[in-house]
Amino acid sequence: MKFFHLSDLHIGRQLNGYSLRESQERAFSQIAAYAEAERPDAVLICGDIYDKMVPAAEAYPMFEAFLRMLAEGDSRPAVLVISGNHDSPERLSYASSFLERHNIHIAAGRPSREGLKKVTLSDAFGPVCFYLFPFIRPGHVRDQFEEEAVTDYESAFRAVLGRETPDPSARNVILAHQFFTAAGRQPQSCDSETAVLMAGGLDNIDVSALDAFDYAALGHLHGPQKVGEERFRYCGTMYPYSVSEEFHKKSVTVVTLMEKGRPPEIRTLPLTSEPGVRRVRGTLSEVLEAAQGIGEDYVSITLTDELEPARFREPLEERYARILDIRFDNTRTKRRLTEEMEPIEEQSPLAAFCQFYETMRACPMTERQIALMQKVIEEAMEEETV
Repeated sequence: MKFFHLSDLHIGRQLNGYSLRESQERAFSQIAAYAEAERPDAVLICGDIYDKMVPAAEAYPMFEAFLRMLAEGDSRPAVLVISGNHDSPERLSYASSFLERHNIHIAAGRPSREGLKKVTLSDAFGPVCFYLFPFIRPGHVRDQFEEEAVTDYESAFRAVLGRETPDPSARNVILAHQFFTAAGRQPQSCDSETAVLMAGGLDNIDVSALDAFDYAALGHLHGPQKVGEERFRYCGTMYPYSVSEEFHKKSVTVVTLMEKGRPPEIRTLPLTSEPGVRRVRGTLSEVLEAAQGIGEDYVSITLTDELEPARFREPLEERYARILDIRFDNTRTKRRLTEEMEPIEEQSPLAAFCQFYETMRACPMTERQIALMQKVIEEAMEEETV
């Protein structure tokens, strides 16, 4: 069984005001061409299809066109889609029953009490069961379980997954869009996704929750990477969405499952990112000289001239077509930052409140008070990210 693992398309995204439509459409065309050449049995799209709950009008026909390219080609793979934290479940699931007749399966929003959406495909080695687990917050499912059963993201995820009984003799694959860690080790993140990762690790889920699956197709993080084991993977985005992704190698993750018990075969097919995303640093003359060959890319420019040039923006805009920002880094700016900024100890919201409480009441919080406060903070953060 061969399938493509994709996630975080973020259709409709802009980069500092620049539309990424043409770049995203080029990526879709590359993926569709790979599907024709590789003939996967399925294409998995693991959340954040759109960049916003209410996407720009042009985003819908872009996704439709991508689905049509997959459905109308000779390979015609099954397409499995889950919603991410950026998606509106109602908008993403529109016409899902009609799409299912065309082998496009969508799971969006809160999982039902009956369990996760499950799609079964077969090959020479037997069935492969795909479990579609859309993005959830604890508040989405708390009312489906006994009181205090769901206290955080991990308990919510495990509670929902606990309703499922994957056949141990079959090959089982899960699609999930959450923030997974391995024994507390944080995976690599980047600027384009850190805004949705919660302070204090309140949204962390230990990857051991996925042990029953032969492969976990994960979405949420923008850099391709494994979490603990090779079979638990984030595939990353198809295009860089911040300058922190300058050195990412964007790709399509191709997974092949053989017989049960054999590790999945995982490889990647490169995606060309045009225009590219770059950081350029140096004096004004050095930066102008560096424009040759990269002038069409999206660039974040840092000028190091000790004396700021009187007119620097105009010559830069003549050489670079897509400037994201221009900043200075010299002795003066460093001195000003040193004078203005005092070191601030980073604390999670819970730790900060515990410190405040102890200062005001002259005694530490009890375990019950800490648990209640953690729940309040979690619910407040859920509201902020809705």
